[in-house]
Amino acid sequence: MRLIRLIAGIFGFLVGVIGLVWIGQGTGVFPYPRSSFMIDQTPWIFWGLLATVIGVLIVWASRRFQI
Repeated sequence: MRLIRLIAGIFGFLVGVIGLVWIGQGTGVFPYPRSSFMIDQTPWIFWGLLATVIGVLIVWASRRFQI
């Protein structure tokens, strides 16, 4: 069970970081790679916010509950 909690925590962290990158690209703050279709595109701000929230919830659940 401890391994599953660790894997869930790492997965949630990665999902959250990916969400932050999407927010950065959607706002134009993180314009990498330059040819990305996500740069300055508002929908990616919302998708990134959703991914970040899901990632935080996964990390929280992995710490809170005995998975």
